[in-house]
Amino acid sequence: MRASDSERERVAETLREAVAEGRLEMDEFEQRLEATYKARTHGELEPLVRDLPAPGVAVAPVGAAPARTGSQKRWADRIGKPATSGGAFAFWGGFGRRGNWTVGRKFTAFAMWGGGEIDLREANFEDREVVIRCFTIMGGMQVTVPPELNVEVRGIGIMGGFGERSKDDGVPSPDAPRVRITGLALMGGVGVERKRTKAERQRLRDAERDRRRELDGERERGRGRGRLEKGEQDGR
Repeated sequence: MRASDSERERVAETLREAVAEGRLEMDEFEQRLEATYKARTHGELEPLVRDLPAPGVAVAPVGAAPARTGSQKRWADRIGKPATSGGAFAFWGGFGRRGNWTVGRKFTAFAMWGGGEIDLREANFEDREVVIRCFTIMGGMQVTVPPELNVEVRGIGIMGGFGERSKDDGVPSPDAPRVRITGLALMGGVGVERKRTKAERQRLRDAERDRRRELDGERERGRGRGRLEKGEQDGR
């Protein structure tokens, strides 16, 4: 299958984090990065990161069980848990579902003259296929999902809005749950936003900063070796 630009960039991010963590030498990183941007198919991309952990996955010491929390959990670990909530209601008030909770396979939320927040970034899922129904009258709801989640939005807005927007780019993961968000917004609004957690955004910023420091250090060492070799040649 042909590879997309976003898939090549995701592989490049894995390579950048690997070199920042010391898993790759600089010359090997540069070779793999060059091959990444030249790759045209999934078959060419997959071997480049086969021996590397995905970005954001905590790797346990050898012989220890891997430990993951929140958005770093594998999707397989977040599916098939007993539901802790199958719905939410707000009237002249608000409701919130966020953090480490388990959304039922059918979740119905209603808000009238009020609002609600449904955050799936650290949530577990009762089933691989989940339907979230949002109904609001002169109120509002915000549904926040991680960029890697498979989401389909099919709501209706009447004198209001029912839509999706992306704050953080991402590629839906094939092993992630499929969430269908439907419902009605009457003189109100339901917004669906793809957004990473603050901790995840900070982790990515730290990894990018460490990568740049490593590249700068490697360039400086290269310049130092060049000056040394030039001095030796001049001495001869």
